[in-house]
Amino acid sequence: MNPSRHMVIDLNIYPDEYLRHYRGNVTQVVCRARDGRTVRFPSSLLQRHVTHDGVHGTFRLEFDNNFKLIAFNRVDPSSSV
Repeated sequence: MNPSRHMVIDLNIYPDEYLRHYRGNVTQVVCRARDGRTVRFPSSLLQRHVTHDGVHGTFRLEFDNNFKLIAFNRVDPSSSV
């Protein structure tokens, strides 16, 4: 089995901005990974990470060899992800 590919992103999405995603006005998140690559993923992945302050933190996106997203998890920002 080939190792999965991954990206690490830092998100700071405030409550008013997240509401646009929640209501369906915006369906995709587009951001830049720490390594400079641009990534796009469904807003629905944010739901389990939202708090009353919005969505803030460092996340690791893992992809299979066909670049299909297989995992989206919050990580410790200081860890070597």
